[in-house]
Amino acid sequence: MGRSETLIDERTNRKCYLHFPDDLGPDEPVTFVLSLHGGGSVGAWQRSYFPAVDYVDKYRLVIAIPSAKTTEPSRRWVSEADDDHLRNIVEMVFERFGTKNIRAFWLAGHSQGGMTSNRLLATDDYFQSRVDGWLSLSGGRLGRAERAPGMGAPIKPGTEAPARPRIDPAPMPDTADFSFIYATGEHEIVALPETSPWADKYGAGPRERRPDVVDDEPGQIYDTGRQAYSTPGWGLLPRPGTAEVYVYPNARDGRVIADVVRIDKGHTEGLEPHITEELIKLIVSAPGGKVQALPS
Repeated sequence: MGRSETLIDERTNRKCYLHFPDDLGPDEPVTFVLSLHGGGSVGAWQRSYFPAVDYVDKYRLVIAIPSAKTTEPSRRWVSEADDDHLRNIVEMVFERFGTKNIRAFWLAGHSQGGMTSNRLLATDDYFQSRVDGWLSLSGGRLGRAERAPGMGAPIKPGTEAPARPRIDPAPMPDTADFSFIYATGEHEIVALPETSPWADKYGAGPRERRPDVVDDEPGQIYDTGRQAYSTPGWGLLPRPGTAEVYVYPNARDGRVIADVVRIDKGHTEGLEPHITEELIKLIVSAPGGKVQALPS
């Protein structure tokens, strides 16, 4: 599981989980993943939902997992202060491990954290110029996958639906270049599209199905607060499962473009160990180099 530390953003006094290999050499290349939780959640939940920290030693990863501010709107990545905090984290990681050693930089975001990744890649020059890839964990697809009817947080029987802030979708990040992996639960969408405009952008071939990934262990976490009245679309109790993996081969510049569907799963069931590792394999197989190419 590597080493775990608390990273403190001295400009804001906010804290962030930091994980990296136990035996990391001073000039060793690493893949940096900034992992963002969904709306209403926190970094500790995200760490268990997408347990990439279990593989930092094996795949030479540096993983930072922050939390959004707890003031209104609660725990959502919607403020400029949060964006500044994320930039601060990135700069601290670059300084700590050396920009020349950041082989690749990925955003990984669940739900609203995925939407935030999309927004940053579409509108923020800082992230556009540094990010090599985006892993969307039920956080939207470039080339929309239609949501299943009624998909959303379930409402406790006998209560009114709470008011939620409107979050407008970000535009397609057409001016940015990065690899893209979309992972979703089967019950979240009507069907997975057979084509991808992001794959078309890079001249990739028709999608190819890889062998299914079978997990005999469950994920680590779920939505405990709503489980008594949850739905398959939102997510049930963790359990073993199977995931379908599709890749679009021969994309220009070696970009990795893939879709992953977790069969019989919903929005909040934590990822199982084998599919987590498969996603990491896809990440580390993709090209990097943006950070290393930054002006010194």
